[in-house]
Amino acid sequence: MQTSPGKEYDFVIIGSGLGGLACANILASEGFSVVVLEKNHQIGGHLQVYSRDKSIYDTGVHYVGSLNEGENLFQFFRYFGILDKLKIKKMDEDRFDVIRFDDGCEYNYAQGFDNFKSTLLTYFPEEEAAIETYCAKILEICNKFPLYNLKVSGEDYQMDGDVTGINAHDYIASLTENIRLRNVLAGSNLLYAGVKEKTPFYVHALIMKSYLSGAYKFIDGGSQIAIQMSRTIRQHGGKIFKHKKVVSAHYNDAGEITDVVLENGETVKGKQFISNVHPSVTIDIFGHERFLNVYKNRIQSLENSISTFLVHVSFHENTFEYLNYNIYQHHNDDVWSGIDYEQESWPQTYFICTPYISRTGKYADSMSIMTYMNAEETAQWSSSFKTVAEPGKREADYEQFKIEKEARVIKRLEEVFPGISEKIKMVHSATPLTFRDYIGNRDGSLYGVMKNSNSPARTQINTKTRIPNLHLTGQNISLHGILGVTVSAFITCFSFVDKDKLVQKVKNA
Repeated sequence: MQTSPGKEYDFVIIGSGLGGLACANILASEGFSVVVLEKNHQIGGHLQVYSRDKSIYDTGVHYVGSLNEGENLFQFFRYFGILDKLKIKKMDEDRFDVIRFDDGCEYNYAQGFDNFKSTLLTYFPEEEAAIETYCAKILEICNKFPLYNLKVSGEDYQMDGDVTGINAHDYIASLTENIRLRNVLAGSNLLYAGVKEKTPFYVHALIMKSYLSGAYKFIDGGSQIAIQMSRTIRQHGGKIFKHKKVVSAHYNDAGEITDVVLENGETVKGKQFISNVHPSVTIDIFGHERFLNVYKNRIQSLENSISTFLVHVSFHENTFEYLNYNIYQHHNDDVWSGIDYEQESWPQTYFICTPYISRTGKYADSMSIMTYMNAEETAQWSSSFKTVAEPGKREADYEQFKIEKEARVIKRLEEVFPGISEKIKMVHSATPLTFRDYIGNRDGSLYGVMKNSNSPARTQINTKTRIPNLHLTGQNISLHGILGVTVSAFITCFSFVDKDKLVQKVKNA
């Protein structure tokens, strides 16, 4: 599909991750002409799926929260016109997540705050005060983020150091002397790549509240969000083009972008431009000389969250029953320590889930196991590049590296599910390089810029840039995850659409 030469769009959006698609949906439905340019073969960023040997695998989205009726993501999806088209399955009410330790003890997270509290009390009957205080604090913190409550007014949380400066580990540790309870409360910190000294409590709180307000899996894969979003965008007259990699831009005398230049030499004209790629990559595309040194240095020195090693296994037919919950397994006594792993004992912390596939029902078709991996581990192959759109090659020793790592993950899995190896038909994996190539950041970081409770203002990135008609969106602006990225898209679009009216439309949807 060719872009229309000569046509000037109201908005040119670079990148079709959820942030770019959500901005396109909002702006197209407001009557603007919109085009989305995607470098890959598939749209959706972390929503991408792929299939191997008839099995479907999610790359980034394994479950989603806030989908109970009336909750924020429920309303956002309704506003986008996709809610009734999504195939979703509610996870177990009494255990959507299981926090599991090396001693075999398991602790269930139940859906809904009351259910969550009463379930935890069955394990920790003496800790009622700590559990109550913890839940109350989550609600108190979440109330300070207006858009998460479908409000536009409220405290300016972006500047509120009392909120953004609270450290997650320290706050949870202050509630109780019970080490196991502390570890259980923070046990799903793989969801945000939690770092003991840095992760703010608000990141933990917003994510926990989201899952407690309706945890669901996508039936047959999360790419349906991107597919349904793209349909709505096109219904509103918006355009989406794949295999269109933006490499640079042209400017007028006022310093505004007139058009972006694609790798194939085509140009696409626009009045406003929104980048849904990582801020430091955005600087590379639009020209270092266009940004102030102080801004450039800050953005490029921001630490990204760690990357991941993702193992997918498919099962022989009808051998492993589907789990309607996830497992967060910790082989160490401190749930925060898995991120600073030792090679000898890796993987110490990992996430296990079975996707729900409609055709296999009671039995799992496959399983995904996600664990931490530093980008340095794959640095020796970093000059290689490989996607469906640009099929490069990687060396044989890279493939050998993956096989060895897969074997270590499967060996760990045997400790959780003895005998599982015999049920496995096929194993394959994705490394930090896979995520780097498909998502377009520099190091395969899963959750973008790491938030830091010690210097919260430093990790806050404005949607507006020094280039008058260039704006940012995506997981680095607000928070990662389906909900965080959706919220970031609204924040970006507030520059162009009356925010009170827009939020009212979401509430009325």
